[in-house]
Amino acid sequence: MSFGPASLLETLGRLEQIAGPAKRYIIALSGGPDSTVLADTLCRSAGEHGKPLLAVHVDHGLQPESAAFATFCQGFCSERSLDLECLGVDVDRASGGGLEAAAREARYDALAALVGEGDWLISAHHRDDQAETLLLNLLRGSGPLGIAAMAPLRTLGAGWLVRPLLDVPRSELLQYAEQHAVASCMDSSNDDLRFDRNFLRRDILPRIADRWPGAARSLARSAALARDAAELLDALADIDLEPLLDASERCAIDGLRRLSASRQRNAIRRLARRRGIAPPAATHLAEIMASLVTAREDAAPEVSWPGGEARRFRNRLYLMPPLPAAAIDDFAWSGAEPLSLGPQLGTLSLETVEDEGLDAELVSAGLTVRPRRGGERIRLESHGPTRKLKKLLNERGILPWMRDRLPLLYSEDRLVAVADLWVAADARARPGCRVRWRERPVID
Repeated sequence: MSFGPASLLETLGRLEQIAGPAKRYIIALSGGPDSTVLADTLCRSAGEHGKPLLAVHVDHGLQPESAAFATFCQGFCSERSLDLECLGVDVDRASGGGLEAAAREARYDALAALVGEGDWLISAHHRDDQAETLLLNLLRGSGPLGIAAMAPLRTLGAGWLVRPLLDVPRSELLQYAEQHAVASCMDSSNDDLRFDRNFLRRDILPRIADRWPGAARSLARSAALARDAAELLDALADIDLEPLLDASERCAIDGLRRLSASRQRNAIRRLARRRGIAPPAATHLAEIMASLVTAREDAAPEVSWPGGEARRFRNRLYLMPPLPAAAIDDFAWSGAEPLSLGPQLGTLSLETVEDEGLDAELVSAGLTVRPRRGGERIRLESHGPTRKLKKLLNERGILPWMRDRLPLLYSEDRLVAVADLWVAADARARPGCRVRWRERPVID
């Protein structure tokens, strides 16, 4: 069956068996021929699928003609009475992953914010795109998940990213465009051979197709087989991880060591994805295995890579996003409004309670929030000794890399509270003010 409304709706129906019925179709509309054909097909079949339609155009602001692309999309959608939303994004040109990757990240961040519960963002990626992605990932040394290339279905925002054309060759989309006079605009950057994908598309894949005419189909089949393998590896990793993880998904080192080396690596990659961070590359994974998994119990090594960090404390492996480099600054704080502590550190607020809490008179006189600098002491019991904060943090099991990120509350030069953990005995009153640390990072 050649591409058309019937074949598209058949594919979408199969995907609904996995994701459930869509409430709305959001069409990723670049203005190029692939996306305009997708949009035209969904408009023509609106009476059959019955879904509300919205087209979204993302302007990356990288080319002088980008405004013209948006204008074209507006005219295209107006002809079809198709609602359109244009989004502008800022692309980090200094990104270490390259301009293509930075533009893709900015685009999907903007689209994810638009996708609500039950929405399907439908992309026009096709079989030839899948072949390019597979080859690019092979050249980057990717494993099964990379070789699996693009998934036909994955979560995005509160909904789904859907690619129903991965089995459709681009030639069929172009044939549809010609038959139905579907207009499009051409992006001149697609001819820039400095970009790897363009080089593959323009120079390499045509030569491969000349020698092996069915190459794109075969590569797409290999991607599908690799996806099956990747799903099985994830299932195995989940089985291996289940007895090793606590509620915060911290991994027991002793249990990890009992796995074979390949299963250890598989489990660590899977855990990184479950934690929402980029899995470590092979070199960083080898470093994790050597310096964290096999390190002595009292060691505190750290391995960092773009998008993630691995640390160890008390026989637990922690995978996390990179921590901010800077500690908390000094803040004068009245307590009347929540106080932001900076990226990934949440906010502090004070809540009046009938129970014991921080003395309201101290609060009204003004507080200062400071980071830990060393040597701090606090008295927790009225007739008890002053205790070294360092020892209290160690007894409580506060993570070493979070100790300098704890907000300490001072009244003048007197330490009166340590985050939401402790209040000094001589700074309490009933009723009082309870310290709330909202969006608190994992600290123990």
